[in-house]
Amino acid sequence: MRLFVFGLGYSANRFIASHGDQFTALAGTVRATGKTAALAPARNVETLVFNPEVTDPTIADRLANADALLVSIPPGADGDPVLQAFGSQIAASGIQRIIYLSSVGVYGDHQGAWIDETAPVAGEGRRKARIDAEDAWLAAAGHRTTILRIAGIYGPGRNALENLKAGKAHRIVKPGQVFNRIHVDDIATAIAIAFKHPQTGIFNLCDDEPAPPQDVVTYAAALMGIAPPPEQDFATAEMSPMARSFYASNNRISNARLKRELGVKLAFPTYREGLTALVAALRFRG
Repeated sequence: MRLFVFGLGYSANRFIASHGDQFTALAGTVRATGKTAALAPARNVETLVFNPEVTDPTIADRLANADALLVSIPPGADGDPVLQAFGSQIAASGIQRIIYLSSVGVYGDHQGAWIDETAPVAGEGRRKARIDAEDAWLAAAGHRTTILRIAGIYGPGRNALENLKAGKAHRIVKPGQVFNRIHVDDIATAIAIAFKHPQTGIFNLCDDEPAPPQDVVTYAAALMGIAPPPEQDFATAEMSPMARSFYASNNRISNARLKRELGVKLAFPTYREGLTALVAALRFRG
């Protein structure tokens, strides 16, 4: 199996680091030639530049020989950049399996209710662009395509522990607000299983326990043996428009289908297991 990846970022690199040996050849895109430092050094990954201004001509050749495709590039205001550039080639290709990494943000706000993949999707702006991208991938290669709708990603280097160390953690309290999360290692596991599993379709890739964001910071502070930052009321807290927009959706998202149909077993079913493992790793390195 030869793998091509659009978007060698945090999740895709973690997948390659832990599961790249299941492929005989690995190639993927970066936004610039200097964006290769995060790649696992033990993996021989060919990197090609793909951005709004530059498209390496070698990408078309690698796509023509690929057996599997992982797409981890978000859509832009004008649509999905991968399909815009290579949609017709991908639709007519011999690629056996396509995995598109989407977002649970497509669900909008269900006011804290439990929802699964049958919940309606709707929205404007970035959410609408993501919904349109999902539809476009299913139209281009639906029978070969698995869509993983991913919750808030955390893991090594990106977590509440690091935010506390950097003095950037905040306990923003909006009554009733909860979020799902997912550890990057569980993302890698789910991608690996999805590539091998005959079942395709749409799956929520999230943890078992949607929780208030302030609880995560409090737990991380306890693990570090420090006092958590003071609580701030959402209505009056100083936040960027982007950060505030995340609080517009309040959902409890079910991962039952991921477990039932793909057989995925989460190593970190809640933020507690994930943060405990991360702080243990920090202490080991320190």
